[in-house]
Amino acid sequence: MTTATHVSNPSWFARAEGWLDDRGKGAWIAAMVLGFIFFWPLGLALLAYMIWSKRMFNGSCRSARRAHHRNYHAAMKTSGNSAFDAYKQDTLRRLEEEQEAFESFLQRLRDAKDKAEFDAFMDDRTKAASSSTGDNPIDEVQPA
Repeated sequence: MTTATHVSNPSWFARAEGWLDDRGKGAWIAAMVLGFIFFWPLGLALLAYMIWSKRMFNGSCRSARRAHHRNYHAAMKTSGNSAFDAYKQDTLRRLEEEQEAFESFLQRLRDAKDKAEFDAFMDDRTKAASSSTGDNPIDEVQPA
């Protein structure tokens, strides 16, 4: 679940993505072709992004973007019933807090998994180093 938040100063990437979305699928394809012409890894990155974000297979970037904005504004519009609006605002706030808590839990889980994998790697490396020396301590250099 994602929450819609208003960003006052989006990044250059978000602005470029929005600009291309407003112009449709043709603009994305033109950007990809120009990327291949001027710097092929850029064209390849755009192609991968278009496939990953499903921009190549949906009906229209522009209509999906407009629908997202329409849904966001409809959710934030007041109903005229102050009790319901307060309940809706409280529920949305609670859901955002739960989402943040869950995302922090997932990050801690990823960090723990990464640490366990790194510790296992270091243990394997230590075992490999000790077995290659024949389980003998490091030979001391004898003075001549």
